[in-house]
Order: sequence, then C-alpha cells, then structure tokens
Amino acid sequence: MSIESLKNFIDEVSKMSFEELTAGFSGWLWGFPLLTLLIGGGLFFVLYSEFAPFKYFGHAINVLRGKYDDPDDPGQINHFEALSTALAATVGMGNISGVAVAIVTGGPGAIFWMWVSAFIGIATKFFTCSLAVMYRGKDSNGELQGGPMYVITEGLGKKWKPLATFFAVVGLIGALPIFQANQFTQIIRDVLLVPSGVEGTDKTNFMTGIVITVLVSLVIFGGIKRIGKVASKLVPAMVVLYFVVVAYIVISNYQAIIPSFSLILNDAFTGDAVLGGALGAIIIAGARRAAFSNEAGIGTAPMAHGAAKTTEPIREGLVAMLGPFIDTIVVCTLTALAILITGAWQDTSSSGVTVTVNAFNTAIPGFGMYILMVCVSIFAITSLFSYSYYGTKCLSFIAGAKHKHYYNYFYVASIVFGAVASLTSIISLIDAAYALMSIPTMISAIILAPKVKKAAKKYFSELRMG
Repeated sequence: MSIESLKNFIDEVSKMSFEELTAGFSGWLWGFPLLTLLIGGGLFFVLYSEFAPFKYFGHAINVLRGKYDDPDDPGQINHFEALSTALAATVGMGNISGVAVAIVTGGPGAIFWMWVSAFIGIATKFFTCSLAVMYRGKDSNGELQGGPMYVITEGLGKKWKPLATFFAVVGLIGALPIFQANQFTQIIRDVLLVPSGVEGTDKTNFMTGIVITVLVSLVIFGGIKRIGKVASKLVPAMVVLYFVVVAYIVISNYQAIIPSFSLILNDAFTGDAVLGGALGAIIIAGARRAAFSNEAGIGTAPMAHGAAKTTEPIREGLVAMLGPFIDTIVVCTLTALAILITGAWQDTSSSGVTVTVNAFNTAIPGFGMYILMVCVSIFAITSLFSYSYYGTKCLSFIAGAKHKHYYNYFYVASIVFGAVASLTSIISLIDAAYALMSIPTMISAIILAPKVKKAAKKYFSELRMG
C-alpha cells in the first residue's frame, strides 16, 4: 500500500462513526478464517473424539443431578451451579433477541446454521471445559481458578502467556453486559412505557439503565458463590417458563410447524428469503448468533466450569456439553418457531427483541408481550449476573486477584451505556470481542486435545467397568 493510499484510508476511517467502525471491524473479523477456526475446529473435536461426548448424555445428566458430587473436592461451586452459571450467561437475550437478529439479518436459514454450530459446539464445550478443570491454576491469592488463560499458561507453558493475556484483555470487553442491558431496556420501553404514553427517549433509557444497575449490583458484588446460588434457582425456572409459553404458541399453530421447518431448511441452502441468495452471508449470520447464544469456543463457559468442585475434568466436560443443546437446540429453536409461525420476522421495521415481542403479541393477543416481559426479565437479569464473574476473572489474571473487584464498578457503569447506545454498535462490539476471544481459546484447545482424549478414554473405560 502506497503512502497516498494509506493517507486516503485514514481519511475515510476518520469520517466514520463509532457504529460504522465497530460494524466494519466486526464484519472483517467474522470472515472465512474465523469460521474455519470455530466450525472447522469444532468438527475436528467431533471426529477426533469419535463422537464420545454424544454417547454419554445420560451419564452427563446423572453428574448434573449431583450423583458424583463430593463437597471435599477442590473448587467453589457444584456441577449444577457451574452449568447454571454458564447457562445464565448463555440462555439469555441471545435466545430471545439474538434469534430475531439472526432471522432478520440472515433469513430463516440462519437458524439451520445455528443448529450446525450448536451440534459441533457440544464437542467444543466438552474439550474446552474438560481442559478448564484439567489445567486449573492459582491466582495471586492462591485460589484455584479455571479458564482459557489458565489452560494456556498451565497446559502450554509460561512462554504462551502473551496469548493468555490477550484473551483476558479482550475478555474484559466481551464480558460486558451491554447487549443484555440494551435489549432489556428496549422491551421495557416497548411493553411498559410506550403503551402508557411515555415515549422512549435517552432520558428514560438512562433511568432504566440506573434501575437495572442497582438490581445487578445487589448480586454480583457477592462473588461467584452468590451468583451460582441465584443462577441455580432462577435458570431452571426461566427455561421451564419460556418453554411452556412458546410450546403453547407452537401447538396453537401446529399447522404452521412443518412449513416453518421447511422454510428454515430451504433457506439454509438457497438464501431465497433474504440477502439475495448470499449463502455465505447466511452461514456467517447463523454462526455469529450461535456463538453469541451458546458461546462454544469463545472461552467464557470454561471460566464457570473451571470453578466446579471436582477432581475429574471429563466429568465437568460432559456437564458443560449440555449447554449448547439446552441453549441453542431447544431454546433458540422455540424462539425461532414462534417468530416464523406468526410471521413477525417479515416486519422489516422491527429489530432485536421487538420482533419477538410482536410474535408473542400476535400469538397471544393482549397478554403475549407481558408474558415475554417476565421471561425477558429473568433471562436478562441472570445473564447480567454471570458475565460480571467472567470479567473479574480476566482482570484478576491481568492485574492480580486483589484488584478484580474493580471490574464490577466498570461493569455496572457499562449497563447504563448499553441502555442508551444503538443496537447495531453494541452487537458489533460484542461480536468483535467474541471473535478475538475465540482465537486463543480454540488454538489452545486444539493443541491440547490429545490430553483430553487420553483422559476421556481412561474415564469412559472405568465407567464401563463400574
């Protein structure tokens, strides 16, 4: 590139808004190389494991039920609390508004590619979360910790620490609750304020952000044990409630179920519904939203599962793999069916959670939006609780455990920013952070995959022998 060309490029960039810059950077990151790393890496885990994780779903559920819990094992929370904490972060606004974003930007076919990403994400979670327990390290306070940064330093060696630090630095941005705060604020505006004659303004959004900040602060400053206990109570309730409501919508419109699945499958390979048949763009849209939804390969879930009370890495990997199934295969599919069955996705004037609100209102006139409001409140709040833990772990790794609590102040302040910022800029910023976080997470997991496979063979062999 010549000096003149570089100058022109800098001039063009300087004229771009924050929203345009983040959207452009995020779009550039989510290109073919990153998809190859996430999708290709996940497919490698599926084949390399010889489909082992998929064969032990029943055993994974038994572990989750506490059959193998030992309160004397090292760690901070039990298996169920670890999965609940991870699900509290993943089963959230990504399942309600993220699915709507995927359908609006990528068409119904994007849902198929979310399924594909979730299927291979099951194997990815198995490997990354097994490693999170296998290679736990100690923070500056001497407390046992897990996550990609410790997997890298403990599993690959100190010479890889720059890669671990890179993950932790980017994780400070990826763990911000701005998307959840933005969409929570939007549904409060759509369901409560506007129908009451109160227009949604920056001032009302700001005040909503303040209220959310106060609620979240009451829990997150209590640390992972309080987060785990709250999440373990709220997450099952929110999944059941949402499942029942959407199941009612789907069953009430049973004649549209098969046409909706046909639309998803047809559009997945043709792109007829949107983007002028741009198949590559549909795959990217599905993969991006799946990554945001279940976070397989991103590196956040290993931080939660790395805190589990266990000495058996494979056991925690099996629990973790249930996450993408619950999150994407079950919850996201229900949301997609509600949106497609009601035709809400065809309203191009709506975006994000508003699309899902319209779907619920169409299916359950007069009450739908209020029911969704309750669901969203639980989804959003539990997500807001869990993400703070990820950020504190990242800051602890960078600056020392005694400074980790400072992240919570930055975290709660960002809730207000999320409440007033545009949806496009927020999605682009978080997507970019997730893309960068996945690089060290997947590289370390692929390199250390033989360690997991060896441990898995030993574990499954002992399991078969009773």
